[in-house]
Amino acid sequence: MRMNEHNFHASDAREVLNSLGSSEAGLSDAVLEEKRRQHGWNEIPEAAKMSWILLFLKQFKSLLVFILMVAATISWFTDHEVDAFVILGIVIINAIIGFTQEFRAEKAVASLKQMLVLVAKVWRNGELVQLPARELVPGDIIFLEEGDNIPADARIIESNNLRTIEASLTGESLPAGKNPDTLPVGTLMGDRKNMIWKSTFVAGGTARAVVTGIGLNTAIGNIAQTITDIKAEPTNFQKKTKTLARQMAIFAISFSVALFCVGYFIRKMELDEIFIFTLAAMVSSIPEGLPAILSIVLAIGAWRMSQRKAIIREFTATETLGAVTTILTDKTGTLTQNSLTVKRVLIQENNEYEMMGEGWHPEGEFMRDGKAQDIAGDQALQKLLSIAAFSNNSGVRFDEKKGVYEMIGDPTEGALHVLARKAGINPKKQDAVKKLYDLPFNSVNKFRATLCELSDDGKSRKEIFVIGAPEKILELSDKYLKNGGAADFDAQAKQQIQNKIDEWSDSAMRVIALAYKEADAGASSVKEEEINGLVFAGITGMIDPPRPDAREAVLKCREAGIRVIMATGDHIKTAIAIAKDTGIIAPGEEKKQVALSEQQVAALSDSEFDDAIMRISVYARLSPNMKLRIATRLQEMGQLIAMTGDGVNDAPALKKADVGIAMGIMGTDVARDAAQVVLADDNFATIVSAVEEGRIVFANTRQTSFFLLTTNFAEILTLITTLAAGLPLPLTATQILWINLVTDGTVGIALATEPGHGDVLKEKPIRRKENILNLSVLPFLLINALVMTTLALIAFKYYLPFGEEKARTAVFLVLVFTQIFNMLNMRSLKESVFKIGIFSNRYVNIALLLSVALQISVVEIPFLKNIFRLHRIDITELAVIIAASSLVLWGSELYKFATKKFRKTNRLLKG
Repeated sequence: MRMNEHNFHASDAREVLNSLGSSEAGLSDAVLEEKRRQHGWNEIPEAAKMSWILLFLKQFKSLLVFILMVAATISWFTDHEVDAFVILGIVIINAIIGFTQEFRAEKAVASLKQMLVLVAKVWRNGELVQLPARELVPGDIIFLEEGDNIPADARIIESNNLRTIEASLTGESLPAGKNPDTLPVGTLMGDRKNMIWKSTFVAGGTARAVVTGIGLNTAIGNIAQTITDIKAEPTNFQKKTKTLARQMAIFAISFSVALFCVGYFIRKMELDEIFIFTLAAMVSSIPEGLPAILSIVLAIGAWRMSQRKAIIREFTATETLGAVTTILTDKTGTLTQNSLTVKRVLIQENNEYEMMGEGWHPEGEFMRDGKAQDIAGDQALQKLLSIAAFSNNSGVRFDEKKGVYEMIGDPTEGALHVLARKAGINPKKQDAVKKLYDLPFNSVNKFRATLCELSDDGKSRKEIFVIGAPEKILELSDKYLKNGGAADFDAQAKQQIQNKIDEWSDSAMRVIALAYKEADAGASSVKEEEINGLVFAGITGMIDPPRPDAREAVLKCREAGIRVIMATGDHIKTAIAIAKDTGIIAPGEEKKQVALSEQQVAALSDSEFDDAIMRISVYARLSPNMKLRIATRLQEMGQLIAMTGDGVNDAPALKKADVGIAMGIMGTDVARDAAQVVLADDNFATIVSAVEEGRIVFANTRQTSFFLLTTNFAEILTLITTLAAGLPLPLTATQILWINLVTDGTVGIALATEPGHGDVLKEKPIRRKENILNLSVLPFLLINALVMTTLALIAFKYYLPFGEEKARTAVFLVLVFTQIFNMLNMRSLKESVFKIGIFSNRYVNIALLLSVALQISVVEIPFLKNIFRLHRIDITELAVIIAASSLVLWGSELYKFATKKFRKTNRLLKG
């Protein structure tokens, strides 16, 4: 039975126990076997991992690879065995590159996974026992206390100040107070105060609860099931390479048909002769090295992203990132640090401090008017800090593996602990204050209290330290603390503090008040009714702060034409405050409606919903289904979506998005498994770096594809022209194979390493349907191919009187050296190679020298010269051929200059 088919939250605890066939004494062994048979084990089945064999075979699932396999088959049956083996070798190399990248990524993600719940405390046969959490069944009575992971969905029977952290499920960053009270039927999951959820944990207090759902029949299980129901769509890059393969096939077939027609109908060649030659030409017109070079482009992009803390799980997501138009991001732990931090402290009549430092790191200065303050002499502040330190059960510890501080216990108390530590007060290392008794926080009373013994100059006294909701502490206070001592509270002083509380609350800060009172010397405990007549020490304002570079990252997205939408389970006020701080809500937009809650979104008609998601960029209190609905509708409206998140509630949209990006440190296993990209540093700014690399990957894919196509086009055009003119064949099959594999391969790999030129984030996102090869590159293609073909024909005609072998050698060298010069053109399709720096890519320089050395070796070394049936060319002839081949560079430079001037003039006219 699905978890939402029972309204356990709307039933009395006794009714829930009866419906599950249980009692407060727990289940007996007699009913366990039947329940186990009915409900199974309390575990969520892991998604089946692809075996390494299937992962390797997956790399062959490509139209381009299929075309090459056809080409290899044709080569084999037309007695071109060498060509067939070379093509098969290229296909296997391509598969190895893709397999290696994805296998390494999976290992990297696996190393980030954290331990799951292993044990639970449960009543069985009237006794409290500890057993593996997977053995729980509906009806089990579990016991929970501070620090426990919650092993199953459960209805609370009784609780004592229970608070749970549900950020991974609901997106709410603050602890949720829990109690056994019955709630209305329609209460949303995030507001079900009498329910607790699997894979969240206890921040404070204790409880007994009856298990209502296990395994897939839990909130987290429902989400996991939703993920499996979402069909994985082909990635944007897979669609584009499929189109590229189709274009290559059409190109090869079209020109081969043209070649056949010229040979058979014009030259009147024998049918079997022209047919075999046409098949060979068709094979040679397909750039065999393209799949491997595309994989190298992606692998280099993925490696660069890993250096910038983005792990690519799905190989082709590397390029898709560059085409993203909208980032749908969670707030908690993604834009923020997921570490509640005290940012403001107010004492003695508007004496206000601003706190420095990040997250739970216990270091930071106390600032006033922009200057660091020496707080040693501020007695009132020291008293407030002492209360923060000792009326507290939380702490922080340094995780050496992760290199960060982690909070232990309630985040609010943890924030106060860190505040005290910043002032050098560490409760574990203080002898002057001794805790005697603790009264836990109560959601009804809205405060916690601690009885402490204070030692000073050999004398001791007892005081009660109190922390709680500011309105409640103000109500219970008669005096307030000044550096000169305690003073009577009057209406004006209380109003000043209330104004500051309202101001901070409107800024989405969580305001906590601190107070104290003297206790009797014989006191050994604290009762709730004793908390009155307090001395008000001050207030603190805390918030889960934005990541330091989140604002800059959001602004970079805006400059890059990428819209950032916040979709969070947190409160709308908090969402708006963080959106303003990070730049998601731009200055001046506050006057308009800038945010919507789920209830508001759910009330919209379809047309209003479409208008809202295109106009409003902040959504609060969202359920997983609403996040998924927003992501799906944006995709249907033509947006290419990247979804970021760390919680279980983010997982369905992560899988549905074009690129799912999960947090590696704070993220849940469910989120990481649903994503294509994992951020090893949980930093939103890393996404911008990944987008930049994605755009570079697309540019390099286009440039290498275009580079390879140019030579193939020039080769087939040269063959058709010479055949039509009644001339002998200008190249042999072996010479064509050398150009396509050795020269093109060496240069193509070098082009795959081209870094960005600093302008990719200033351009609009790559259109979803923009092909790798399109009409925009056609003029460039024609110019380069015509220059190469013309030079090849001139060389062939000039050297033909000296013999076919020497003429073919000249054509061979022309095509090789024009490609080498063309490599410099293809480093950028817009900018001059002299502007980006002719020596700025060392791999291109190495490829250039290697290619020149290879060509000279083939012509000069007798053994190689005989294999390729080439003729020696003297140094003067070689120099002329190289100089003439450089025309392809100067022609392209002239084209780039002219098009740049045209674009500039066009912008001025439009402006």
